[in-house]
Amino acid sequence: MSAIESSGSVGGPSAGPESGSIGGTSADGAEPSGGGRLAGLGPTFGAGVVTALVGFSSSFAVVIAGLRAVGATERQAASGLLVVCVLMGATAIVFSVRHRMPISIAWSTPGAALLVSVGAGRAHSGHGGATGYREAVGAFLVTGLLIAVTGLSRTLTRWIAAIPAPISAAMLAGVIAPICLESAQAAVHLPRLALPAIAVWVLLGRLAKRWAVPAALATAFIGLALDPTTRGHLTGGLLPTLTTAAPHFDPGTLISLAVPLYLVTMASQNLAGIAVMRSYGYEPPIREVLIGTGTASTLAAPLGGIPINFAAITAALAASPDSHHDPRRRWIAATTAGALYIALGLSAAMATTLLIAAPPLLIEGVAGLALLPALGASLTTALSDTRHREAATAAFVTTASGITIAGIGAPFWGLLTGLTLLALSTSTIRPPKKSEP
Repeated sequence: MSAIESSGSVGGPSAGPESGSIGGTSADGAEPSGGGRLAGLGPTFGAGVVTALVGFSSSFAVVIAGLRAVGATERQAASGLLVVCVLMGATAIVFSVRHRMPISIAWSTPGAALLVSVGAGRAHSGHGGATGYREAVGAFLVTGLLIAVTGLSRTLTRWIAAIPAPISAAMLAGVIAPICLESAQAAVHLPRLALPAIAVWVLLGRLAKRWAVPAALATAFIGLALDPTTRGHLTGGLLPTLTTAAPHFDPGTLISLAVPLYLVTMASQNLAGIAVMRSYGYEPPIREVLIGTGTASTLAAPLGGIPINFAAITAALAASPDSHHDPRRRWIAATTAGALYIALGLSAAMATTLLIAAPPLLIEGVAGLALLPALGASLTTALSDTRHREAATAAFVTTASGITIAGIGAPFWGLLTGLTLLALSTSTIRPPKKSEP
């Protein structure tokens, strides 16, 4: 049964002790005094700051790389990063304050990785440049609509839940794997810039894991700043700007990008994020958040925004007891993170300028470091069940191959291959019953 289907009324509180529906009231139902409201909230605000900084710095390079892969210019990529940060922050604040729950919202990092994978295949088949970007914008818009409709439709929810986890995980692993391989390529071809970043990532991965990728990215930035060959490429503006592009609805792009982007966002982000919140005793307003994030994604698409969704990994930073001992006060952490996301969005133009001045292989290499945990988790899920292992492996290989057939990219064919083989394996002829003597 889907996590979405099993939700009751919108925003209904969990019956468990960790329910986040009570908001700012004390344990006996009384509203805390003015002085008590801020008492002990230092770690809560700190958790919100860490949530936003880790969420932004660990994967914004993937977002920019994805937008660039589908043909976005520097200004369009900066616009997309800005608008998605603002919408992530605004929706997190609205939902968290409204329901007094730590409802964290994030961009779809696997979705951004999908853009890198599909974008390369589309460029090879003649769908790059401005035309390819407008087609991608059309796919973003359709994906947002599908997410919003899912919040209204239990039928769509059942369809998503019916996709076996090993198959969807294998498709995601196939999307991520080529990007992760770029880390090794960068170490060989750009050792002066890549090896220090990788060394920092390895070191902090043992000492302070959540800061490993941000520190690696900062190390790469420092190397770029000290590299005289890079300075001449810092030609972009540093002030935030918004640019629009009229969506173009190309059937091949909708099948190869919009459908996998929707499935990846739902399966690896929304369902995972819901599971994280429930693990801490919250019953989030699932349908309301899906409708809200889907609508926001639709409106952001012409500005270059990729879909937003329930946060998965960073959701635990705001919803865990480390944020606040009282689960009814943890919504403040998610609200703090939302406000900081909006502020970080104002740096989108500067971040984009720095990244685009860097060699593409370096950025994809750092993005690969950020995606290594997701790759490991996806492969574990894909191969854990022996009954699905062959189908999942075929889905992974097909997706990772990067093939494009009839203008439709590899993720769609990987998913189709995995589901087809799984259907054939589960419908094999059963051995005949032994005849009775």
